[in-house]
Amino acid sequence: MRLASQYGTIPHSGTGNYGSDGSDLSDPPDRKRVGKLEVLDENAALDTRRQSSPRPTTFHVVAESLDWIVVEKPPFLEVHPSKPNGRRTLWDGLRELLAYEIVNGGQVSIINRLDRETSGLTLVAKHRDAARSFCREMEARRITKEYLALVWGWPEADAFAVEAPILRQGDRQPSTIHLKQMVHPDGARAFTDFRVERRFTLETSAGSRFALVRAFPRTGRMHQIRVHLAHAGHPVVGDKIYGPDDGCYLEFIRTGWTPALASRLLHPRHALHSAALAVPSHGLAWRSALPPDLTAWAGWQGSAPPNG
Repeated sequence: MRLASQYGTIPHSGTGNYGSDGSDLSDPPDRKRVGKLEVLDENAALDTRRQSSPRPTTFHVVAESLDWIVVEKPPFLEVHPSKPNGRRTLWDGLRELLAYEIVNGGQVSIINRLDRETSGLTLVAKHRDAARSFCREMEARRITKEYLALVWGWPEADAFAVEAPILRQGDRQPSTIHLKQMVHPDGARAFTDFRVERRFTLETSAGSRFALVRAFPRTGRMHQIRVHLAHAGHPVVGDKIYGPDDGCYLEFIRTGWTPALASRLLHPRHALHSAALAVPSHGLAWRSALPPDLTAWAGWQGSAPPNG
C-alpha cells in the first residue's frame, strides 16, 4: 500500500483550517485555530482537586499530511477518555480538528500513546489504511522513539543500557497501585538504551545532582523508561510512582499537589518528554525540544538545552 502522504502534505499557515483534500474550511464555532495551536473548549466540568496547575488547553500541530498528523501533547492532558468525568482529552480535540476527515470516512487512531503527565510527539493516523500501516511498523519495532528525561543523580557512564524484564507488580506481590510495574525475571523482555546529554547541579530539598538523559526504548512495555531508570538508580524527577516513594502517588490522590509533595518530588509531573519519532520505511521523522516547564526547572532559560 502506498500512503497518500508520499504525494504531498497539507500546509498549516495563517489561520486556515484545511480538510483532507487541502480545501480551506471555516472554523467550527467551538474552536479557533491560531497558527499551529488548536484551542480546545474547556467548559466541561473538571475535578481540579487533584491537580492545582491549570489544565492544558492547547496542543501544537507539528506536521500533517493526508494520512497522518503529528502533534505535541502537553503534560497533564490525557490521551483517551478513561472515566465518564467530562474531562477533555487529546482524542476529543483531534476529533474536533479532524471533523472533516471523519465525516468523509476517516478516523482518529493514536499510534504512540503517552502517559497523562508525559509531554511530546504523538503520531495519529487519519484513516484505516494508515492506521494499519503504522501499527504493522510498530509491531515490527520499525518505528523508532526517543525520550528526554530529567533524572536524579549522575550516571557513571555516558551511555548505558538496561535489559530487565517487566511485569505488573500486583501479579507477584501485594501492590497498592494497580498499574505499577516492576522488574522481575518472569516479566516480558524489556530493553532500553540511555545516553547522558548533560549533568548539572541544582540546590533542592531532595538532592543537588541531576542529569538530562536521552532514552531509546527498544521494546514498548508499560512505564518502561521510568521503571528502567529507577532500576538503574536514577529515577525520573517528579515521578510519583517510581520516584523516592510510591506513597507519593497515594498521597497525591488524597490531597492533590502540596508543598510537602513538592519538597520530595521537586516537580509536579514526571519529567519525561517524547522528543523524537521516526518511521524510516515511510521516510518520516519528527523532533521536539525539551518543553519550557522542564527547561525552567533545570534553570536553562538562558542557555539552549539539547534539542529533540
